[in-house]
Amino acid sequence: MLSVTPVIAQTNSFRFQSPPGKTALIELYTSEGCSSCPPAEAWLSALQDSPRLWKDFAPIAFHVDYWNSLGWKDPWSDPTFSERQRAYAQSWRSESVYTPEFVLNGKEWRNWLAGKNGPKSNGDRAGILTVSSSGTNRWQVSFAPEKIANTPYEIHAAMLGGGIISDVKAGENRGRRLNHDFVGMNHLQIGMTTSNGVANGKFILDTSRINPAKTIALVVWVTSAGQLESLQATGGWIIAPEKTGNSRR
Repeated sequence: MLSVTPVIAQTNSFRFQSPPGKTALIELYTSEGCSSCPPAEAWLSALQDSPRLWKDFAPIAFHVDYWNSLGWKDPWSDPTFSERQRAYAQSWRSESVYTPEFVLNGKEWRNWLAGKNGPKSNGDRAGILTVSSSGTNRWQVSFAPEKIANTPYEIHAAMLGGGIISDVKAGENRGRRLNHDFVGMNHLQIGMTTSNGVANGKFILDTSRINPAKTIALVVWVTSAGQLESLQATGGWIIAPEKTGNSRR
């Protein structure tokens, strides 16, 4: 098993920064209890090799809990992730939720299979989002939006676990060995303060669930307060897949 706490607590620092153009946020809503989810997760896992990862897009897989009563409890599920998906459905005036479901920048995304390397940047200039640490689990965030607006902002952050293997004993995927990457281990949401057109904030993430992961990443995005749609996103590897090397900046 791998513990993230010593990795983040060491003397190395981390710094992730978006380009001025908008980095898309890809959200996958999935479950180990859903037999149609493995292909979607395999597509998401393949994005580890995309040259556009962390530049044009940042991914996260939210495991929902509403499949848990049908024979298999997904160990990565969280009711708050299901609530987030339902909030999207409500904003779209949809009467139901489903898995697998992709959300791209706050919009339902059904054409995800069209691009094996993930979505390209749409060219919109959103501003620069910077996330850094100083060898601890304490992170600082600044967002310099392209257009200064009289609106408060919120930080959203999550630790992502990858290289996770699960042997499913019951439910629709009984007998299958599932592989997971970019698994959202948590989701933190906190307000930012704005001064001279730049929004700033700090956060600490709970790392207690990350132990089984072989790869670890951080994804951070910023929204207008009370909104779901990402305005800008960034992220990067804390422990990268061996085949990609260490992309820490």
